[in-house]
Amino acid sequence: MSTRTLRRKLLAGAGALSLALTGGVMGLAGTAQAATKTTPVFVKCVAPAPQPGADGNQDFTVTLPDGAKAGDVVPITIDPGLTPVVPMFTIDTVNTIKAKLFVGGVAQTVTSPATPSHQEANVKSDPPAFSGTITIPDGTEGTTIQVTIDQVITDANLGGTVYTTTCTPDPRPSASVGSVVVEALPKDPITTKLTPNSGTAGTAVVATGANFPAGPVTCSALLAGAATGDTGSGTADASGVATCNITVTKKADTIKIDGSTTSKAFVYVEKATGVQNPVDVEVLPGPLALGPKDGQPAVNFGAVTINGKSQSVFGAFNAATVQDFRGGSLGWDVTATRTPFLNATTGHSMAKAQIGIQPSCTVTNPDSPSTCTAGAPGAITDTPLKIASQAAGGDELTGGEFAVGGAAMLQLPPFMFADTYQSVVTFSIA
Repeated sequence: MSTRTLRRKLLAGAGALSLALTGGVMGLAGTAQAATKTTPVFVKCVAPAPQPGADGNQDFTVTLPDGAKAGDVVPITIDPGLTPVVPMFTIDTVNTIKAKLFVGGVAQTVTSPATPSHQEANVKSDPPAFSGTITIPDGTEGTTIQVTIDQVITDANLGGTVYTTTCTPDPRPSASVGSVVVEALPKDPITTKLTPNSGTAGTAVVATGANFPAGPVTCSALLAGAATGDTGSGTADASGVATCNITVTKKADTIKIDGSTTSKAFVYVEKATGVQNPVDVEVLPGPLALGPKDGQPAVNFGAVTINGKSQSVFGAFNAATVQDFRGGSLGWDVTATRTPFLNATTGHSMAKAQIGIQPSCTVTNPDSPSTCTAGAPGAITDTPLKIASQAAGGDELTGGEFAVGGAAMLQLPPFMFADTYQSVVTFSIA
């Protein structure tokens, strides 16, 4: 993740924004209770001209579960409190807040829904509370993880134009705004693989799993969720890897190691009498492609008049298509780089100009076996910035069709040659 994140963009308000990951609040597992903590955080806010920025304390009230297990997705509620920004205008916008957090040292983002906002001039803005989820990082068993704020970005949509204000804690990241006690127990046991995963009556199957307590294990065959009566036994080693042997004698559609939160599909093949006629088909892998191959139209930021101050202008990167037809379990990353802002004819350049992206990634084919994840907002430079990714699937099928793009922001220096400049942003997939 780039540390040179987008730093300027709103009109009124501050708090936190985003573009990708909202979701419903998930219920706390077991008997876990929620704990609320209010923390004053000194922030420095940068707003687009002519709106002045401001420095000052902002009280963040954060609600988290008291406890969880490593790997759990848990709810979080953030109430940003009054910002230090005092808007110059009375205005109605639709605001989206994105809070960039460190959760046990791992960067995560919580995004608010787009919310209508009425802002009075000369009155500090008061962003609404919003909820989302965070993931408890792996490897944190038996510790208390701290949640800190790295940056809070608010996008204000005014008639289709987005203005962004960015508030950055000083020091960055902030002090802890909440904590979660992570259970010493490992993650939930899961069944990971069947070998083989099909067969007729009498087929011997080896089921493997992960996260099991060391010692003996048992496994079961199921049909439509009900036990068929076929069972087996095995052991789990000290690392939690379980192996269980079972012979399938009756029709079944899944097999699981008992105690697992998952089961794996088993294809039961009925023996039939008569003349057999095998039917073979070979499925060839397709490409991993990023398109369109002839490139995208230019992102036109229009004209900007020099006024002796840094200026921000906004646009959007048109969505590129990602097609993963490889038919395997591999993942992919889309990254972006750019060339310097130049006018090749006059030789003028803008070495201090920066362009940033707030990435988005959506699934465009509902039959896609995978989802995709948008990268964190950041400045596009000659160092690849992750824009979107699809995680590898392990033993599961991955692939699909996706659209990758995002909001764009161009930060111009106070002074430069009056000229026409161009930078080429290149999206790559691997």
